[in-house]
Amino acid sequence: MSASILVVEKRQAQGARFQQILTAKGLDASACQSAEECLALVEQNYYDLVFMADHLAGQSTADLQSTLARKFPDSIIIVVSPEPSVRAAVEYMRQGAFNYLPEPQNDEELLEAVDQALEYQRMRLENAEHHQEMSRRYDIQNIVGESRPMQEVFRLIHKVAATDASVLILGESGTGKELVARAIHYQSARRDKPLVPVNCGAIPSELLESELFGHDKGAFTGAIKTRLGRFELAEGGTIFLDEIGDMSPMLQVKLLRVLQDHQFERVGGTKTINADIRIIAATHRNLKKKVEEGTFREDLYYRLNVVPIWVPPLRDRRSDIPLLCRHFLERLGKQKGLGDKKLHPEVSDRLLRYDWPGNVRELENMLERMVILCEGDTVLPQDLPARLAGLKPLVPALDEPPVIPQEAACPPELATAQMPEDGLDFNAEVEEFERQLIVKALERTGWVKNQAASLLKLNRTTLVEKIKKKGITPPGPQEFA
Repeated sequence: MSASILVVEKRQAQGARFQQILTAKGLDASACQSAEECLALVEQNYYDLVFMADHLAGQSTADLQSTLARKFPDSIIIVVSPEPSVRAAVEYMRQGAFNYLPEPQNDEELLEAVDQALEYQRMRLENAEHHQEMSRRYDIQNIVGESRPMQEVFRLIHKVAATDASVLILGESGTGKELVARAIHYQSARRDKPLVPVNCGAIPSELLESELFGHDKGAFTGAIKTRLGRFELAEGGTIFLDEIGDMSPMLQVKLLRVLQDHQFERVGGTKTINADIRIIAATHRNLKKKVEEGTFREDLYYRLNVVPIWVPPLRDRRSDIPLLCRHFLERLGKQKGLGDKKLHPEVSDRLLRYDWPGNVRELENMLERMVILCEGDTVLPQDLPARLAGLKPLVPALDEPPVIPQEAACPPELATAQMPEDGLDFNAEVEEFERQLIVKALERTGWVKNQAASLLKLNRTTLVEKIKKKGITPPGPQEFA
């Protein structure tokens, strides 16, 4: 990796040795002996890394390090000492040094320290380069949805982004939980710091600990050098723990400590590392049920579940489907170089009728497939996959615009009363019809009882009594019961 390094060491022979080792590895290394020379060089040149000894000629190392951290914040600073002390380490780190280490005794120790610092520098610069684009891409205004359930999600994002509270995002797979997490981060005061995502369900449990907390050299077979974990890389920013419900009990204990004490140790390490991070977690599982089963810690559950956000499935916000289709078609046309595509009215109708078990992700993937396979500029019914081919149309004529189902619409099976030949239980049918009306009203209002009561022209107390009597609870995890 190409990088520019300045070695500041009052012992000329030692400084020259460090410079030679780094140059032999293809790094652009320079050396000087005093603080004054160092300041003169950094004024004229950019250095990715300043590698300095604890004792210098002229100005003290502490003063030099403080000056560099203030005037040149993009440069990484490592301080080494032949006689390191805890007190000095605390002071240097407080003033902005990346690391404070014992003086390297051989080539391997020097290169390991430099490699670790440059890896951090590379990730920090990449994050800075992409920050502006990410802020635009994940602005809340770019999350597609005008339905009432999504308006409630937007309201919660706005409220929680201004705080540092832990957030637990709940919802089925494919609903856009990571998009919500990114929107929270880029709306928060930590937006200029890293957002580090980790899919806890995609990494084997025996590797996840090292992935999250890092490891020291020699911690286990194959640990040939120290490795920074995701918590260190997220310092000052946000870590997004997706599928947190799949985390092992052992790791749950370590995560709980980070939430409580903001501290952790690398695997195989003894040094305690402070963690200034915000934790956002997500899961499609019912964590409350897992707590009752004893597979998820109750104390961790309550630490994570400070602010819960339920992302509704696509079938509960069908009025957003046309908006999502336009959004994805526009993006796919640009990405694939296929120009503007539109949907045949019958195709739009079928998309509205489908229940979308894979949610928004399934819709996006299906549209991509159809855009690629369609011959002209219009996606036709024959371009639909087989699972949508059998759905009955909502409109009588193909040239008429599709009717958009509303979240609180009366279920089709209740639109017209049916009388079986052998009769029915009138009271039971009325009771079920009333129950479904209440559920639909609650879904339309995001389960806000005052608004649902207004929609149904009922007193709030009357509605609350009916909800309790009928045992009505929100869909999804029981956290919202």
